[in-house]
Amino acid sequence: MRKTKNTSLDNVVTDFIILGLPHPQNLRILLFLVFFIIYILTQLGNLLILLTVWADPKLHARPMYILLGVLSFLDMWLSSVIVPRLILDFTPANKAIPFGGCVAQLYFFHFLGSTQCFLYTLMAYDRFLAICRPLRYPMLMNGKLCAILVAGAWVAGSIHGSIQATLTFRLPYCGPNQVDYFICDIPAVLRLACADTTVNELVTFVDIGVVAASCFMLILLSYANIVHAILKIRTADGRRRAFSTCGSHLTVVTVYYVPCIFIYLRAGSKSPLDGVVAVFYTVVTPLLNPLIYTLRNQEVKSALKRITAGQGAASENK
Repeated sequence: MRKTKNTSLDNVVTDFIILGLPHPQNLRILLFLVFFIIYILTQLGNLLILLTVWADPKLHARPMYILLGVLSFLDMWLSSVIVPRLILDFTPANKAIPFGGCVAQLYFFHFLGSTQCFLYTLMAYDRFLAICRPLRYPMLMNGKLCAILVAGAWVAGSIHGSIQATLTFRLPYCGPNQVDYFICDIPAVLRLACADTTVNELVTFVDIGVVAASCFMLILLSYANIVHAILKIRTADGRRRAFSTCGSHLTVVTVYYVPCIFIYLRAGSKSPLDGVVAVFYTVVTPLLNPLIYTLRNQEVKSALKRITAGQGAASENK
């Protein structure tokens, strides 16, 4: 429990100093280049997935790939909220961020992150219907319903982000303004509050815990039914194709949820390992998603080949 500090208006914080990731000074240029390259590759990789789904008629007519396109769009924006600010930490530039900028970064981080959480759940539900209810799948998961579910995920994510940002910044900040983290996030910002943060920490634990745990349990439930259905398939080739279809999504879910749970279910932790884990799911995961879906998903690879072959044929005709 944090004790109440002096909340004189003369000491009200107007900006925050982002301390960033601890690093040796002689590695500053190398780290700048590494994260800059990661950011560029993340944007290009997810843009490639987005354009492939949009350009290929066989993909953008199927809910599974509509959801994949939305995931790529989310990854591009989530990366843009985090990485440019992180890259700035490896330059001599001023590390200050305005109070309003900190609020915006926290809001968009949790808005996009929770929307992504809901989207993973929808993707698991889509695979459940496709494998466990194949005959009714076109009726149960059509384009209109898919659009409604995606819109619901965006609205729910926005509400979640608003709640977290409002609860965090309703507290007075009148003392130290150095955020010992690489972004404005709840645990690091709450340490600077000039008031008791017990309620905030509890709400953060419950809110994020309920969202993450509920989505994760629904995903596990979907995949338990999927595995049960796959094991009933008589041919080895049929089982292999079914597992291959779900393997990409299951891999992505694992690399997203494990670090997320590690960070937010330990809200009071000050371990230096938290920053490393957070970098993995905020910076590395958006880079891995397009790689996982292109390398493990045969239909996406086939679509890329069709688009490439079509562009090659068009060039020859000219």
